Amino acid sequence: MDFRYKINALEILLNQCYATLYCRRSLRRRNFASKISTNSLRRQEVTDIAVLGGGITGLASAFFLSKELPNARITLYEGSSRLGGWLHSKQIDVGNGKVVFEQGPRNLRPSIPNGLVTLDLTRQLGITHEVLTTSKDSFAAQNRFLYYPDHLVRMPGPGTSIWQLISMLLREPVFKGVLRGFLGEPAQTRRILSLSDESIGSFLSRRFGSPVADNIVSAVLHGIYAGDIYQLSARSILPKLWLYEGQDRSIMYGFGKAWSENAQPVPFQDSTVMAELQEKLFDSEGKPLDGVERLQEIQKSSVFTFKRGIGQLADSLESALKANPNVQVRIGTRIDALSLIDDNPNPKIQLGIAKTGDTWCEPGDYVYSHVLSTLPGKTLNAITRPSNSLPPLSVTPSVTVMVVNLFYLNPALLPVHGFGYLLPRSLPFEQNPERALGVVFDSDASIGQDSMPGTKITVMLGGHWWDGWPSYPDDEEGAYMAKLILARHLNITEEPQIVRVGLQKECIPQYTVGHNERMAIVSAMLKTKFKGRLTVAGNSYTGVGLNDCVRAARDVAMGLARGERRTGLENFVGGEKWVKQDPKKALEWWHSSKG
Repeated sequence: MDFRYKINALEILLNQCYATLYCRRSLRRRNFASKISTNSLRRQEVTDIAVLGGGITGLASAFFLSKELPNARITLYEGSSRLGGWLHSKQIDVGNGKVVFEQGPRNLRPSIPNGLVTLDLTRQLGITHEVLTTSKDSFAAQNRFLYYPDHLVRMPGPGTSIWQLISMLLREPVFKGVLRGFLGEPAQTRRILSLSDESIGSFLSRRFGSPVADNIVSAVLHGIYAGDIYQLSARSILPKLWLYEGQDRSIMYGFGKAWSENAQPVPFQDSTVMAELQEKLFDSEGKPLDGVERLQEIQKSSVFTFKRGIGQLADSLESALKANPNVQVRIGTRIDALSLIDDNPNPKIQLGIAKTGDTWCEPGDYVYSHVLSTLPGKTLNAITRPSNSLPPLSVTPSVTVMVVNLFYLNPALLPVHGFGYLLPRSLPFEQNPERALGVVFDSDASIGQDSMPGTKITVMLGGHWWDGWPSYPDDEEGAYMAKLILARHLNITEEPQIVRVGLQKECIPQYTVGHNERMAIVSAMLKTKFKGRLTVAGNSYTGVGLNDCVRAARDVAMGLARGERRTGLENFVGGEKWVKQDPKKALEWWHSSKG
């Protein structure tokens, strides 16, 4: 069955009103009196909550719920033997020091608003002193490379002069046709408005020409989604560009218009979160609360991580949850059934537990007033009863990535310094027969993390290139492939002191064409089939990055605390909703505190 359901094209018509912080506060004050009675009753219904999945979304969801609903009983279920999901940080002894290897995410962007939500989480956990930052004038921030067709190419960015940019565009083969594509974009015909979505590759090739899509954007998305741009959704992943073409007939014209008017389109839900963060982080006089000034310092950086790796965030959440008497954490406990007990007026969710590695949790059926699933969409659909199934979730595929960490005792091994390099889909096969996605220069990207001098590199392999493979390379083969890539691309032939290989199976969901429409349908299904008692969050739905997952966890927790029967997918219903904001004025409260 094809679940790429059609939604009326009129849904892409956007809200163009100007929303200010003052107006949103006024609306909340006016509506509070009429809603307080209903919401109070609904808050009383949320007494026993089950959180499914102990990855970063599940951990953060349980933490936010414990703060917003301090009297609720929360049980977190994780099927594997460890918490943290794809966050894999390991400190390894090397000689007289230690080296941190990351098998999952390694750096976070302090973006607004999602990065700020994560930063506030570190404040609440009391670990901001453990944060390591990479400054915006560092090699890692200023030097990011592509490899094409047989050498590293520095991408335009901070510190690039206009003459250097012109030289790059005219000299480097990777940029051939790019300048012509940008100059000619305004003359391209706008899509028909009945087109509800298309692939990123098709969308950008149509607007700018295939060199932009195949040489540049494919490499960037290899580093984020490990995905194929001719499968990934333009509307889901590039929503602002999709908006500009539909609204202004041209992406370049849309950007120019927004810049000249000082009015950038911002997702409505982002503007709401920013207003809520302002109220939470600053007092009534505009003075930052304790610890907020440290967040402001971190937010000025290019990226940040933690002294013991990104996994330190998961470890801190685990410690906080286990210290809370209202929270139970059940590891090694697999859920194999989920259904609605439609006992009006208070329906509940029944979970079937088939296997448990927790002596305090016996196999059997358990009933909860609300369930928050952070499981992959396919997994959630698989455990629902046939009458409660959510078929569109089974459409979302995921890719497998092999991560190879290498540490060399030679601290001067890299031919250039920077964050690393990515490989575009247009790279000749003989330059990438291993099907690598990119290489990270960890020694430059996470300075201060290791106590042993040397060169630390991570090679990422697979992703969509390995789709359909009957089997994957083993650890020895993966290490060999990574060393071949470094020898071919960087002329590194020394043997590493340490190699660590990890195969992350189906780790990154792919938001393929029609993702937004499918999620809107799932939202409606959750409301009708589960009566508002089942909520979803995680990288299968609203963003694959760690910041996206923490933001989703925060949003669903806040909704439940307000007494809303949320699905977690409300923002997909009715199409994207935008407001216009002057970016400088919208963030004055953050950048110019009165402390």
